[in-house]
Amino acid sequence: MTQNAEKINLDKITKDANQNETVQSDEKQTNPIDTVEEKRSILKDLDGDKIHVCVLFFLYILQGIPLGLGSAVPLVLINRNVPYKEQAKFSFAGYPFSMKLLWAPLVDSVYIARFGRRKSWLVPVQYLIGITMLVASQYVTRLLGDSDDPEENLEPDVSSLTGMFFFLNFLAATQDVAVDGWALTMLKPSNVGYASTCNSVGQTTGWCLGFIVYTTLEGYGLVTLSDFLLFWGIVFLITTTGIAIFKKEKNTSAIGPESSETGEVDSEPVLGLVETYKIVWKIIRHPLIPVVILLLLTFSFGFSAAETITNLKLIEKGVPKEKIAMLAIPMIPVKILFTLFITRYTVGPRPMNVWLVSFPFRLILCLAMALLVYVTPMLMLEEGGFPTFYYVIVIGVFAIHRVTLYAMFVAIMAFFARISDPAVGGTYMTFLNTLTNLGSMWPASFVLWFVDIITYKDCVISPTEPNAPAVLSLNNTLLRAIESNQCYGTKEVEDCKSAEAECITLTEGYYTISIACVVIGAIFFVWILRTVKQLQEIEVREWRVVKKDQTAKESEAEENNQTKQQDKFKYFFCF
Repeated sequence: MTQNAEKINLDKITKDANQNETVQSDEKQTNPIDTVEEKRSILKDLDGDKIHVCVLFFLYILQGIPLGLGSAVPLVLINRNVPYKEQAKFSFAGYPFSMKLLWAPLVDSVYIARFGRRKSWLVPVQYLIGITMLVASQYVTRLLGDSDDPEENLEPDVSSLTGMFFFLNFLAATQDVAVDGWALTMLKPSNVGYASTCNSVGQTTGWCLGFIVYTTLEGYGLVTLSDFLLFWGIVFLITTTGIAIFKKEKNTSAIGPESSETGEVDSEPVLGLVETYKIVWKIIRHPLIPVVILLLLTFSFGFSAAETITNLKLIEKGVPKEKIAMLAIPMIPVKILFTLFITRYTVGPRPMNVWLVSFPFRLILCLAMALLVYVTPMLMLEEGGFPTFYYVIVIGVFAIHRVTLYAMFVAIMAFFARISDPAVGGTYMTFLNTLTNLGSMWPASFVLWFVDIITYKDCVISPTEPNAPAVLSLNNTLLRAIESNQCYGTKEVEDCKSAEAECITLTEGYYTISIACVVIGAIFFVWILRTVKQLQEIEVREWRVVKKDQTAKESEAEENNQTKQQDKFKYFFCF
């Protein structure tokens, strides 16, 4: 889910929840006839915008394809015995979506007016995505370590794969900024709320196509990553050409800042390139923000090991990667239904109470995921594969874990919506979402790198019978090669197998780092609990970065800043 999508979707959820609270406080009962009329009014409201909604939905589907493929590649690499340090390197390919705040103001400010403010970026970016996919389809097979020549032994080129997907995700993030902006002018003002639905459903659909559909088809040998990239590269080029020729963009200069429903001027101004970066700098310098930055960049560390490595370890233990991909399907309705349910508890002055309650349960579920990996080999059938009840257990553990994750997500988004300055709400929300995303990504990269350091494997010869002469028949050179083989990486694993030996794990670092992260998270939760409670008690106006009184003297502003500076460090002394 992208940052802008989270922001728009949360605003809509918050407004709906506020409306529900108002109805309940007035003790009004809903008439079933009114509900039917509301459903009819949705279709009526979309008159003139139905094609626009379909266009937006398809654009968000395209945006989700690279994201889905980026999630599928680690599963492919683990089947090729790629070290976790290399997996850590590939995790950097997903960083562009968490850093698009750096260039989003450029996309909003620089354009060719004649061609269209959003099309000036959308069209060339989507052409680049299509061309990149076509070029990548010719080389990705060798980059994954596959070759048509059975005698040629290739190792996966993770560095090149990382660069390729980093560029694709950078382009997709840029496309996301352009489409989010275009949605505001493509749809009628009364229908802008549907943009969040197009974003959420469309991007999720694209992710499912890129991750679930591709992984399943590839697992059954029906397609390769090269075929998949070739197909979607052609789709990108054809659809982008159609948009460039046939889809006209409204002249935004003729659109005033007034709301069509209320007639009031919107509180959030249209910021230029320099003004946006100035606002970001103002937010960073706000006295309350340093502690928020520390909180957002660190709270995910306790969950990082189990949530990042569990799927890869399940594949190592024998679970087919297509089964792992298909586990994401039942998680989709869990997300939708639980998000709608939990929203009513995140509306109000203290939305982070839900976040605080979910935090320890999420830590416990991370231990449950590590336990699941531990028992997986014990439940494997003799003929390979796993019984049905095993997958029921996996789905149950993953679903409960997702409930805690979604509860924390909705709660923290509600908190962001509450404290963001309405004068620069979009920039404020995007800044906070950027920190949250980075705070979940750097621990993932770290644990993938560190788990390799504390994991020890060895290549050993296991004769089928006691005192078998297999070892004696080996020459000294081969014996020395086996003794020095630590089963690190694709080449050493293949060498071990070719010597009719097997790789065994002497020390499994996954369990160590999973437990260590949970313990650190539990200790850190003491500070988090007290800090978050204090942050919720602060008046909303204290979070503002744009002062209403623009004629105030600089000396008064400095005095206010000094007063806040005296209070800002108190959150670090919670112990």
